[in-house]
Amino acid sequence: MKNISIYNTFIHPTAFQKVNEVLHSTFLSEGKKVQEFESQLSSYLGIINPLAVNSGTTALHLALDIAGINEGDEVILPSQTFVATGLVILQQKATPVFADINYDDGNISVESIKQKITAKTKAIICVHWGGYPCDMDEILAIAKEFNLIVIEDAAHALGAVYKNNCIGSLSDYTCFSFQAIKHITTGDGGAIAFKDKSKHNEGYAKRWFGINRDTATQTELGERNYNIETLGYKYHLNDYSASLGIANLLEFKERLSHREQIVNLYNKGLENTNGIKLFNYKTDRQSANWLYGFHVENRLNFIKKLKSQNITASVIHQRIDRNKVFGGITPHLINQEKFDLSQIHIPIHDNITIDDANYIIETIKTGW
Repeated sequence: MKNISIYNTFIHPTAFQKVNEVLHSTFLSEGKKVQEFESQLSSYLGIINPLAVNSGTTALHLALDIAGINEGDEVILPSQTFVATGLVILQQKATPVFADINYDDGNISVESIKQKITAKTKAIICVHWGGYPCDMDEILAIAKEFNLIVIEDAAHALGAVYKNNCIGSLSDYTCFSFQAIKHITTGDGGAIAFKDKSKHNEGYAKRWFGINRDTATQTELGERNYNIETLGYKYHLNDYSASLGIANLLEFKERLSHREQIVNLYNKGLENTNGIKLFNYKTDRQSANWLYGFHVENRLNFIKKLKSQNITASVIHQRIDRNKVFGGITPHLINQEKFDLSQIHIPIHDNITIDDANYIIETIKTGW
């Protein structure tokens, strides 16, 4: 019997040729393919001023750095995320302040954000959980009122849309991940979208040690002429990875449509199922559907039942403030506590067929 995994890695058939061409060129580091990939992220997906980097984590860190987040500053974020979202704040010697989430969708709670703001608050990181956009109008309004920076962690949300606006066009900074199991993979990689072109230009230099490749031309001695003025990093993407990303962007919107079709099957097939509470999604936004989650009773029995039928069901990222590096569990995150007890996710990815989805639904409806 076929094993139905929770994730998959999608490689477009044209990727082998595109990557092979880069290998034969021997120009493997950052170059024209990175520029081409960035251009396609903009033209195809509506991402504003995209800057490709070597991971989603470095995208988040570079955004915080360019945003001027420093020691003593506070950054509000949800604990329902991967640890990278919080660790990059610590890298800047700033303080992560964990807000509660919405029980019905896993996204950061607008009301909780308001309660967490202090004189030290400098930024909000909102995570589009599972690819479903946060309440961006409300979050941006809070940011405007209190003069805060908004950074979207869109690792799950490539291709998502909020009120007819592409994720990657709304906030000061939006960070994407192209890690192996994401919608688009470059092997490892990421990107930042910048609303401010001048901040993009700063990021362009900072992703390569603080050196602007365009202005640091070679001298007759053969060395680049530069004088670094600010701390930079080795965060650039390379052409080898970018060529994989370019290939995987092909037919991406069709693949998003396939995911939506699977989600519609799940929603219809699982609604009113005893022991399950589906997430509640608003119709004014479109999820990228990287995950399909819901709340379930007797979760361990549910996981075991599906496993017995070769279907993987999994908890995804329990609250990250349980890690000692963040100082321990944040009290009074009531929805987060409830979410942790019952969240579960079932397979949704490019390899899930209509038959697979129906089989998963039928298996769940037999009980656990």
